[in-house]
Amino acid sequence: MSSDLPSDGPGDGSTTGLRVDAVTRVRREPHRQVTDRAALDAILDEALLAHVGVVRDGLPLVLPFAVARDGDTLLLHGSSGAGGLRLGAGGPVCVSVTHVDGLVFARTTFDSSMRYRSAVVHGVAEEVPEDEKEQALAVLSDHLFAGRTEEVRRPTRKEVAATLVLRLPLDSASVKVAAGPPEVDPDDVEPRSVWAGIVPMALTAGAPVAAPDVPERVAVPASVHRTVSRFS
Repeated sequence: MSSDLPSDGPGDGSTTGLRVDAVTRVRREPHRQVTDRAALDAILDEALLAHVGVVRDGLPLVLPFAVARDGDTLLLHGSSGAGGLRLGAGGPVCVSVTHVDGLVFARTTFDSSMRYRSAVVHGVAEEVPEDEKEQALAVLSDHLFAGRTEEVRRPTRKEVAATLVLRLPLDSASVKVAAGPPEVDPDDVEPRSVWAGIVPMALTAGAPVAAPDVPERVAVPASVHRTVSRFS
């Protein structure tokens, strides 16, 4: 976990920071709340997946969806036949992204924890209109596959019609970051001979594996190399 994430501290009211209100205020360990918008962008730009919460027939429903930030909005990608995602169009949603950066081995199991960066976005999502959908899909594709749109054909009308993209503004969001060494409880009686520390964790990419029908003479494209480098 990088320790140089920008932070204004909770409750900062600057126009460049994230607004802190009754919805976005972090109540559990509020000292971990980060209000710098750049921290939100960094978490979302690293994300491949987000969990989206909606309400269906009066019951909560949380589903994973591919995501990409597009300026001041977050794009959610799914099938036009996915009832859960379509429920989010025009209604309130809650989107959560978390990166686990390490497991914290404290001197007690009670104090052991994780190092993480998390973002929660609240708002009303809108369906991206048809005349903007192909561009939104290009943003999503290039975020996930690092330039793949330049190497393959454009999507057909049928493929675009079969895809649903929702757009959510980023004007109501909270960021929480846990970083640094294990915290020391002043009342802790455990001896210092008990090891304490952090096991770093990260998402990494393996070596590309070609599909069975790809001839050996076909080189691995630049988009694959970029994607592997991103997670190396």
